[in-house]
Amino acid sequence: MRNRRELGEGRIGCLFGLVVLLIAGMIAYKMIPVKVKAAEMRDEVSDNSKSAGQHNDKWIAAALLNKAQSLGLPIGEENIKIVRANSEIKVDVDYTVPVQFPGYVYQWHFHHHAENPIF
Repeated sequence: MRNRRELGEGRIGCLFGLVVLLIAGMIAYKMIPVKVKAAEMRDEVSDNSKSAGQHNDKWIAAALLNKAQSLGLPIGEENIKIVRANSEIKVDVDYTVPVQFPGYVYQWHFHHHAENPIF
């Protein structure tokens, strides 16, 4: 007696696995570039907060806005908050990136925070 697998009837599982793989690939294709840009923005926030003793708040905000523009991130002046208190600077950047999928738009929220002493 022959087994069902020997007759070639196991194709449904293979097709299902292929569909899952294609969906995962599409999600990665859309999400990874956004995550990389967000990581670059996080590094920029950290770097600019470290140079707070050399630059004023307007210069820091302008540098962050320039970086956001070069990365294509939806960051405006209203998304940047800079507070200096007690020889310390706190920089917060809060924004949401819409990621388009067929039939759905995922709103990916990011919040970058850096806190450093002012030298």
